[in-house]
Amino acid sequence: MSGKLYLCATPIGNLEDITFRVVRTLKEVDLIAAEDTRNSIKLLNHFEIKTPMTSYHEFNKYDKAKYLVEKMKAGLNIALITDAGTPGISDPGEELVKQCYENEIEVTSLPGAAACITALTLSGLSTRRFCFEAFLPSDKKEKAHILEELKNETRTIICYEAPHRLIKTLEELKNVLGDRNITICRELTKKHETAFVTTFSKGIDYYKENVPKGECVIIIEGKSIEALMQESQLKWSEMSIEDHMCYYTSQDIDKKDAMKLVAKDRGITKREVYNYIIQDK
Repeated sequence: MSGKLYLCATPIGNLEDITFRVVRTLKEVDLIAAEDTRNSIKLLNHFEIKTPMTSYHEFNKYDKAKYLVEKMKAGLNIALITDAGTPGISDPGEELVKQCYENEIEVTSLPGAAACITALTLSGLSTRRFCFEAFLPSDKKEKAHILEELKNETRTIICYEAPHRLIKTLEELKNVLGDRNITICRELTKKHETAFVTTFSKGIDYYKENVPKGECVIIIEGKSIEALMQESQLKWSEMSIEDHMCYYTSQDIDKKDAMKLVAKDRGITKREVYNYIIQDK
């Protein structure tokens, strides 16, 4: 019988946030795979967990995942923990999960703390619909592409950032997304936890005078539907009806449906669109 992989969420700050189930599981498994064993040993010692550990991190995730899979195929039960929070969220855990499924090894997730959700609920911004970007890529072209995608995102946006890059990232976001309402969360669940409700411009000014400390979660207000519609109307008004029709028909939309879409975009009747096309001919 193969073993099993347990994804165990660990506290993001306050040790009291660990669950009874995670503590029990960490004591019962045969091996714990930790992102940083030097960091995790403090957690294990605090809860008197004696289970052996091995490292599993970004730089060994492919080969080490194969090794851990072989251990589970031999019958060992393994728990995966990250430095803080839920494994698989912005860390290499997803690769191990992928390889487990490829080898028909059972995986279960033990829920617990996640910085992105904790910050979202603290933000005061809409929690109904949101998207998670984690850390923006360091590659300039890739980052520019992602920022352009986020420009018209109507859902609340969640990003992670290190304190020494916070100002630069806020400036880059403001330049592309415009000056939006944001909440910057720091030191979550710790003594000096803060949820700074502000805007990009005010946040930049503040942190130029007050050096940020601790890992940050940036919660960004999505673009309003009203603003999106206004921009769309402006775009359509600058385009001829003929070009507007071509915009849709080039997407394999038939002329009848294209006429309906053009009429809706421009706030006119379908008959007006039809009459224009007939006159143009």
